[in-house]
Amino acid sequence: MARRAFYSFHYIPDNWRASQVRNMGVIDGNRPTSDNDWESITGRGDDAIKKWIADQMDGRSCIVVLIGANTAGRKWINHEIIKGWNDRLGVVGVYVHNLQNSGQQQASKGSNPFATIKHGISGNMLSTIVKAYDPPYTDSKRAYDHIKQNLDGWVEEAIRIRSNN
Repeated sequence: MARRAFYSFHYIPDNWRASQVRNMGVIDGNRPTSDNDWESITGRGDDAIKKWIADQMDGRSCIVVLIGANTAGRKWINHEIIKGWNDRLGVVGVYVHNLQNSGQQQASKGSNPFATIKHGISGNMLSTIVKAYDPPYTDSKRAYDHIKQNLDGWVEEAIRIRSNN
């Protein structure tokens, strides 16, 4: 079954890294947003942003959070994670700090964004259920290859986890 993913990431520092993952062709992803599109959306306020996110998530089976140095704790990324979880979509994290940006630079590893979001009546952190994968390579090409080889399996596992929780 072809899966369609919504990619969540911190735009300014990680858009180059995110485009590498989205362009792998492993999972059908949401259409990239240009700087001008995002500025237009954010300029209309929180309700417009929430609607845009909801529209982008429609028809998706999984939220793939691309985790960079400063992804955790960001307002809209948290919103996307919570919305995806509440809409019963699979949710998975993939660390992208070792992928190079357009200046051939890597970033430091960020915190797990699921470690501060509570779920259900138990109040446990989402990180107790949702997995965040950190490719075991510091070399950008090897990290890229690892993500490409495993992303579809991670997405399938996230969907299975969500269907059981």
